[in-house]
Amino acid sequence: MKVCLISNIASHYRFEIYKRMEAVFGCRFAVGLYLAGNPGNKIKLMDETRFDAPFIHLKNKKIYGNWWWQSGALSLVKDFDTFIVLGEPYCLSAWLFCIKARLAGKRVFFWTHGWYGKEGRFTAIVKKAFFKLANGGIFTYGDYARHLMIGQGFDGDKIWPIHNSLAYAEQLELRRKICPSEILKKHFGNDDKTLVFVGRLTLRKQLDKIIDAMAILRSRGQNYNLLLVGAGEAQKELEEKAAAHDLKDRVWFYGACYDERVLAELIYNADLCVTPGDIGLTAIHAQMFGCPCVTHDAFPYHGPEFEAIVPGKTGLFFERGNIEDLSAKISDWFKIDRSREEIRRDCYAEIDSNWNPDYQIAVLKKALGV
Repeated sequence: MKVCLISNIASHYRFEIYKRMEAVFGCRFAVGLYLAGNPGNKIKLMDETRFDAPFIHLKNKKIYGNWWWQSGALSLVKDFDTFIVLGEPYCLSAWLFCIKARLAGKRVFFWTHGWYGKEGRFTAIVKKAFFKLANGGIFTYGDYARHLMIGQGFDGDKIWPIHNSLAYAEQLELRRKICPSEILKKHFGNDDKTLVFVGRLTLRKQLDKIIDAMAILRSRGQNYNLLLVGAGEAQKELEEKAAAHDLKDRVWFYGACYDERVLAELIYNADLCVTPGDIGLTAIHAQMFGCPCVTHDAFPYHGPEFEAIVPGKTGLFFERGNIEDLSAKISDWFKIDRSREEIRRDCYAEIDSNWNPDYQIAVLKKALGV
């Protein structure tokens, strides 16, 4: 069986699962180059030279609005038996590719976010037509999307939640060696609980709500520290808000960090990851090193990784946009009668069971019939 995965770009974070797919299935990868002017151009790409076979390079071209085209994809139909295609309905070439592949007797699978639950009427019509082109089946990032698609009339037996993963092997090795340290206590000079966020400091993440919640909790006699690991356009505003609430000494702007050893120590020693805006891979990164997560409860707006948050076990959800409820959930979390080590073990178990390349390869084997 000759397998080819076709994607828009080769995102760095997918390196490990791609390497596993190459080793297990002999999979080849056809990846596009950036769309000119696309904000996603800042995404770090993987090192293609670390693969046994060279990547096939396609060219992404913007057509109009959200619609785009991937030049070079159609010519691949003759070279492979099975295709795993980025399930992006706004990619016009993907429609023609699937039709051509099916006429040639090839199997086509989609790897996609699937359904979000916020689709308007037009988007729903387009998606229904597009996803029916996958004669092999559909890999969704989560169970939530699968259930929504079943509700839209799709066959649940041909939809496999494949989840997502980061550099699991590297992170697991670090996790096995890590132990508690006083890095946060030394910086803040206290023993209070530390909230953490790791990622770009963007307005979309609504990180100012964490500082507002900290101010509310302090007025009730509860003091917290906040560690922000990252940089971005929201930093100045966040610094001003921390100063306005007299929390300047309680907020550590660590800055951008890409050293996984440093990140592991910071996340492991923090007590709760808080993301007031939409959460995605941050949940996987945090829980990989034993840190539970709090984020909002409007699931259609999240990345699929929100499913790693099991209420009361690996985190909590608060009412979207409600700072009072965010404050309450932060406080509630620390009233849970479990040790920090027990919480770490629950977070580890969630990632080790569902959000790693081993899980993903098992799903692919089942679907591909290997």
